[in-house]
Amino acid sequence: MVWGKIWKSGVTKSSVQRVDILSHQSRVASESAGEGSEHGVWEYSVEVSGQQVKVKNLNLNMNLSIEGERGEDFEEEEMEVQVGSGNNSSFFHAVINMSGMLIGLGQLSTPYALETGGSVSVLILFGLAFACAYSSHLLGKCLQKNPKSRDYKDIGYHAFGWKGRVVATTFIYMEIFMALVSYTISLHDNLATVFMGVELSWASLSTSEILAIIAVLVALPSLWLRNLSSISFLSTVGILMSLVIFVTVSCTAFFGGVKANHHIPVLQLHKIPSVFGLYVFSYAGHIVFPNIYTSMKDPSKFTKVTIVSFSTVTCLYTALAFTGAALFGAQVNPQITLSMPRNLVVTKIALWATVLTPMTKYALEFTPFAIQLEQNLPDSLGPRTKMIIRGSIGSILLLVILVLALSVPYFQHVLSLTGSLVSIAICIVLPCVFYTKIFWPRIGRPLFLLNVVLVSCGIIMGAFGTFSSSKSLMASFTREHTS
Repeated sequence: MVWGKIWKSGVTKSSVQRVDILSHQSRVASESAGEGSEHGVWEYSVEVSGQQVKVKNLNLNMNLSIEGERGEDFEEEEMEVQVGSGNNSSFFHAVINMSGMLIGLGQLSTPYALETGGSVSVLILFGLAFACAYSSHLLGKCLQKNPKSRDYKDIGYHAFGWKGRVVATTFIYMEIFMALVSYTISLHDNLATVFMGVELSWASLSTSEILAIIAVLVALPSLWLRNLSSISFLSTVGILMSLVIFVTVSCTAFFGGVKANHHIPVLQLHKIPSVFGLYVFSYAGHIVFPNIYTSMKDPSKFTKVTIVSFSTVTCLYTALAFTGAALFGAQVNPQITLSMPRNLVVTKIALWATVLTPMTKYALEFTPFAIQLEQNLPDSLGPRTKMIIRGSIGSILLLVILVLALSVPYFQHVLSLTGSLVSIAICIVLPCVFYTKIFWPRIGRPLFLLNVVLVSCGIIMGAFGTFSSSKSLMASFTREHTS
């Protein structure tokens, strides 16, 4: 929805009214289409309190100019005008996009996290599901409060001004970068297993590294896509691949000769900090949720979208976690697909599904950065030029991420560090803080206390998880280079 401002005279602020230019009930006197602009210029004459005000909208975009005659007694009063809507994502599309953002690498690590932390640690998964779904709801409320806010950074600006925007932007870009590194590590690991026995030679690169480079190059064109509805098919593929992984893991128990009889520890408290980061990352995706909200035809259904998406994903995570942990026990790999018997057809299917999942994630993860980049480009640049710049910069960044992923191939440690250091802030801490600040005059005591508890727990667990995962990552890196 695109919003502009017009001015009215002779009324007080208490009687400010909202005029919907495109509504049949609006007081529109005349409407004409301008010809002679390649974009198309629409002008509207609106009568407000007996005065004619001309509103011009260029290409139904944010470029809105106002013309009007003002006398000496003219009082400038702000009034919102709904110019038009380019929002076209349905409820189903929104659920697909949100579920697609949530399902991915997180499900691969849930069996390992459950086995490592113990069966009781599933309560952390449930608690995080509630907290992250609740914080998603808060983001929707913040967007509803200020229709001019379009993304996560705008919510931060609405709450704390430019400082809030800087903080939000910093964490967003950190999460995008670290998440894409994790995706690429997973891509590399699973490709190496899929093509085990294949020998490729180029420069000093190994076969697995060459395969990872080829896969990333195949995925690069997806970064050039812009509209969420246009890339919803990638989310659909991601969800289907995740379901395939779950089914193939289950088939291993029925047809692969692997019995689900391993004992799962009840609780290993000393390992909870590192496991916490893995669980948090399973629900990472909040940086894109505001874009999903603003792309919906009916944003009032955003909370329902959140409930459906988080409930579905949590059921999938829980079932896969217990199944994988029972099948492979203490030998379960941080990526469940790498624990499956390699001679089975279902294993090959699962490995290919795992390879395709990261490739479907690149475009959605890149969306917030792409939108911000496009907004900062000069208006004098045409749409094609902006697309070329956006796609080129995204492609270069992804190649840098590829290099880093091949240099630090420690999946579970990078994933846990991302969850504890960055995702906990994006998913829980910042949404609660932003909401509390924006709604401070009207927030009730129970809601305030809930937000304080979530923020406090998030900061404490995030600190412990960051320390634990960083220590493990450095130990693995040192051990690898020493040997």
